[in-house]
Amino acid sequence: MKFIADLHVHSKYSRATAKNLDLENLYIAGQLKGITVLGTGDITHPAWFKEIKEKLVPAEEGLFKLREDIARVCKNYIPDNCRGTVRFILASEISSIYKKREKTR
Repeated sequence: MKFIADLHVHSKYSRATAKNLDLENLYIAGQLKGITVLGTGDITHPAWFKEIKEKLVPAEEGLFKLREDIARVCKNYIPDNCRGTVRFILASEISSIYKKREKTR
């Protein structure tokens, strides 16, 4: 199976990211860009994990999709010729950001 994926994604809870970087906007942007699989990123953040549990449902093995009622609303913002399948895969990253002598490294 061929697909285009973006696995390095952050949520609105990450540092220096847009505050509207939620599952709905990731879903819309994924379709506009032709991306089939999106990493959720930041899975260990409690508020983001709660949102993921509320808005995503199981799809194919190991993948999730946006709840149908939410996806239906999002489709209003996607041109017909851009509409396609978008799946999410749970993802995280290890942060190596730390402070030394009051400076972020």
